[in-house]
Amino acid sequence: MKALVTGGGGFLGGAIVRQLLARGDEVWSFARGDYPELKTQGVRVLRGDLARAGDVDRCIAEAAGQGCEAVFHVAALAGSWGPLSAYGAVNVDGTAHVLAACREHGLGRMVYTSSPSVVLCGRDVEGCDESLPYPAHWLAHYPATKAVAEQRVLAANDGELATVSLRPHLIWGPGDGHLLPRLVDRSRRGRLRRIGAGDKLIDTVYIDDAARAHLLADDRLRAERGGEAMASGDERRDSSEPVAGRAFFITADDPIETWTMVNHLLAAAGEPPVTRSVSARVARNAGAVLESIWRLLRLSTEPPMTRWVAEELSTSHWFNISAARRDLGYAPQVSLEDGLARLQTWCKGGGLQG
Repeated sequence: MKALVTGGGGFLGGAIVRQLLARGDEVWSFARGDYPELKTQGVRVLRGDLARAGDVDRCIAEAAGQGCEAVFHVAALAGSWGPLSAYGAVNVDGTAHVLAACREHGLGRMVYTSSPSVVLCGRDVEGCDESLPYPAHWLAHYPATKAVAEQRVLAANDGELATVSLRPHLIWGPGDGHLLPRLVDRSRRGRLRRIGAGDKLIDTVYIDDAARAHLLADDRLRAERGGEAMASGDERRDSSEPVAGRAFFITADDPIETWTMVNHLLAAAGEPPVTRSVSARVARNAGAVLESIWRLLRLSTEPPMTRWVAEELSTSHWFNISAARRDLGYAPQVSLEDGLARLQTWCKGGGLQG
């Protein structure tokens, strides 16, 4: 198979690229950076900006001209702070550009990387499936724009373009350049506090499992559209439910207390556990005050706390992944213990500094 991965130089995008290459697929990467390490692996690196329709069209046209069949749209602007215009340009407009280029140049399949945060609304979410509706509002631009993009991706599914959306939750593991470095940095500066009572459960997913779910989703789309599905290492069960046009939660299916998981990650990086705490109410109020100050002073840096982060860290959010198991053939393969051992080895080898 021939596939293009947006954000192929990133944490999840890079893992998807490696798994595609491992099974013999030809891969293109679309990203703003150059990523010479991808070139050494045989990846065809195409540079451009998602926010620019011309860049997206040019790169997808080049890949399509060489037989590319599918797009894994992973690239996004993440974070808890920043102008709506920036999030909209990348997450909403960028996704629209990818959809339009796929249609224009005849790519028939698109797997979109979404987030469970698109359906979180500040309350506990425990064991819910994909029938959970979108909330009326969000506390941050990231989940708001990802929700808009996901709805457009699913609405675009038709006879010419098959689309599916995956919602991997709290991806972690070797190669993480976002979550773990932030935790370690805050730990070393003495700015980590446990928020709430510490009894809330969350889902996580190891990086290799999250990547494999994307390959399985594309395999299923290909099979539904009459192509011969490629093997991805998991047995798919016969299903009466089509995958195209749907969203799926992707997790380890093993909920864990939020701060227990945080301490596991810190321990893998050689850092002490979080011992100090603040109440969820104090954290939310602090977030509201800091957001107001940051807006008033027009500061571009991220506040130490926001209401969205406070709610994410003080509520339960774990999900029912029966649909992914049944319809994608997805099953987590890396245990928490094995994943943490791999992460510790990566950290000891200088991964966090790399």
